[in-house]
Formats: sequence, structure tokens, C-alpha cells
Amino acid sequence: MTSAPSATAPARRSSASSRPTRGGTTAVLAIILVGYFMVILDNSIVITGLPHIRDELALTTGAVAWVQDAYLLTFGGLLLLGARAGDVLGRRRMFVAGLALFTLASVAVGLAPTGEVLVTARAVQGVGAAVLAPSTLALLTASFPEGPERTRATAAYGAVAGIGASVGLVAGGLLADLVSWRAGFLVNLPIGILMLVAGLRVLPETPRSPGRFDVPGALLATAGPAALVYGFVRAAEDGWTSPVTLTAIGAGALLVGGLVAVERTARQPVMPLTLFASRERVGAYTARMLFIGAMMGFFLLTSQYLQDERGFSALTAGLAFFPMTVVNFVVALAVPRLQRRTSGPLLLVTGLVLATAGMGWLATVDATTSYALGVAPPMTLIGAGQGLAFGPLTASGIAGVEPAQAGAASGVVNSVHQLGGALGMSLVLAVSSTYPSAMLVGAVLLGAALLAAVLLVLPRAPRPS
Repeated sequence: MTSAPSATAPARRSSASSRPTRGGTTAVLAIILVGYFMVILDNSIVITGLPHIRDELALTTGAVAWVQDAYLLTFGGLLLLGARAGDVLGRRRMFVAGLALFTLASVAVGLAPTGEVLVTARAVQGVGAAVLAPSTLALLTASFPEGPERTRATAAYGAVAGIGASVGLVAGGLLADLVSWRAGFLVNLPIGILMLVAGLRVLPETPRSPGRFDVPGALLATAGPAALVYGFVRAAEDGWTSPVTLTAIGAGALLVGGLVAVERTARQPVMPLTLFASRERVGAYTARMLFIGAMMGFFLLTSQYLQDERGFSALTAGLAFFPMTVVNFVVALAVPRLQRRTSGPLLLVTGLVLATAGMGWLATVDATTSYALGVAPPMTLIGAGQGLAFGPLTASGIAGVEPAQAGAASGVVNSVHQLGGALGMSLVLAVSSTYPSAMLVGAVLLGAALLAAVLLVLPRAPRPS
């Protein structure tokens, strides 16, 4: 399939020429962050509302799982294709298209009369997110030059990634108890319309990259992660030795291997392998996958623990995350200032140390542990770790990327984000039998992320001559 016609001479100018003026950068960043916040929010807002959804629509246990899994599968599987479409067709155009599809699917989720319609709408919502999310980071990269401006922008972007998940849990519980679980999705309609109008008026269009779509690479980049995610999800339900689990994971591994082989020779690859030539970027991708895996398992199981074991309502369970959310927000806002005194990789390592300590602390919870003394304090440690880690993780994931590959780089960042979330949830559910053991698995994942950051992201000490 060919791309749009070749760009005209003005469209071939460097990306710097399409950057907004200083007066417009605030509006551009606001639109980018709100669009991305919608994506992250709907990844977690459903978690605290799942008991209400289950009861109202009479869903089975498997159907309840698919409410989240359908979103993760299409989101994670189609991200690289969405990123490539932004490079070829223009990132503002794909931002608008993705936001429109995401908004319409959100309305369908909020109005769903049956579980089947709900799961289908969640899958379509994931497709919209797969187009929208990489466009947000690509527009950020194209709009803010390397240096302090981009550091501040990526710190804000990373803060949205961390805070959006926590806010989604609070908002999901609040709306489920006081209004309806449907309100969390229907609210996307007015916000989406406002962002569409603002995006068309304010966002700069990036130059298109004339050429062809890498159809084989796009299919493999979609099918491989989707098969892996499906295998991880089934492992949580049927076990790691289930034929379906083994077949899906094996097929996913083969498809990913095929992707690497195809991308080596593709003229315009959907996933340029040069992105993996950087030690820092590889470390950031690995650490992000492990970090998000631990955090998704933490959010899901902590919400269930508070409601099932502690007897909290959905609203109270959501509010129980508030101390973590506040600390996360305050620390994330301080990251640009901290980076003027120290390096982003060092902040990343510090954040991972704090998050690992907090998760390990939660692994000691028992029936006599009070929320105020034994649950809230480690949650604040995890929140501080999130606030410190996400900005540097995002910055390292796109460090040194040429403007022409910004879309592909942002696609990889977001793809490992979703794949890590699905992997983490399924791994925690499949391996652990109690809440403390689940938190121990999360601590192990965070420890592995810390190791990856230390070995790959931290700059190496210069060798003596």
C-alpha cells in the first residue's frame, strides 16, 4: 500500500521549521498532554469499576478479564503501525484521526447494553489509542528541540503517564459509586470534541515521509505482540503449561523473530532496527516494560485487595490511592528542576529503588496490618518512584532519535508500555496466590527494571587511558 502523494517542497523542510513559536508551545503541549492523559486514564479507570460492570451486565469471570484485555491487545498490537502511519501521513492528521476514533469508541463503551458490545467497543478504543498515543510523543519530539525545552516537555509527558494511572483508579471508584461506571467513558465526549477543535487550530503538521508502508513489517509488528499478550493473558487463566498459552507464546515469539528478519531488509521499516543500536534506548525499553508490568499488577490487585479483603467500597478503594497520587504528582513536577542538578538516568535509578522498596514493603502485609501504617506509606514510596522514573524513562526512550524516526521511536515506547502491562498482570496472577506474594512478584519485576537501568541506561565511567 502506498502512502500519500509525495510532499511538496515546503513539506520537505526540516522539522524545526514546523515547530510552533514560543507563544504557541504551551498550547501545543497542553493538547498533547490531554490527549495522552485520556489514553492512560481509560487504561486504569475501569479497574475499580469492574465489580459494578460485572454485576450490571452479568459478566462471567473470563468476560470481566476481556474488558481490560481487549483494550490492551489492540492498543499494544497496533502501536507500531499507528506510529508508522504518523510518519507517512502526518502526525497531526493521525492525532486527530486517533482522537476521533477513541472518543467515539468511548461513547460506545459508556452506552454498551451487553458484555459483547462492551468488549468490542473496548477493542476499538484500543485501536484509536494505538493511533493517538504515538502521535502525541512524536508531536512533542517535533515541536520541542533538544535541550531544556524538551526536558521539561518530556518530564510533563512522563508525569501524565504515571499520574494518569493513579487518577484513573480514583476517578473510576468515585464515578462507579456516586454516578455510574459509564460516566468515566462518556466524559470523553466533550473533552474529545474540545481537543479535536483545539488540535486542528493549534497543532503544527509535521512533514510527511513519502514512500510505501512496510506491509509485512506492519502485519508482523501487530500480530507478534498481540499473540504474546494473548498468551500472557491466557496464562493467568489456564496456566503456563496450557496448550493455548504455549501455542500463543510460541507463535508470538516466531512472529517477532520474523519481524526482525523482515525489518533488516525493508527499505522503509515500520520498526527501524537502528532504534535498538543505542544502549540507553534499549535499557529504557527494557526497564519500562518491567516497570509497567509491576505497576499494572499492583494497581489491579491492590484495588481488589482493598475491596475484597478490607471491605472498602469502590470509592474508598480509589481514594486509598490518593496519597500515592499526590506524591507522584509533586515529585513529577520537580523532575525538570532536579535534572538541572543531576542526570535523568540517576533520577530513574533512584525512582526504581524507591518503587522496589515500596513494593517489597507491601509484600509483608497481613490481616493485622493497618492501612494507615502498613499500606499507605509503601504506596507513597511507589508514587515517589513513579514520579522520578517516568520522565527519564521517556526521555531515554527517544534519546538521540532523528526527527524522521520520531514516530517509530514513540511507537516502541508506547508498545512496550502496553505489552509490559499485560505481561505484568498475567504474570502476577499466574504466579501468586495471595496479595503479599503478588507484591513480591512485583518487587522482583521492579528489581529487574532497576538492574536494566543500572547496566544500560546509566552512562558508563570513562576508561583510564
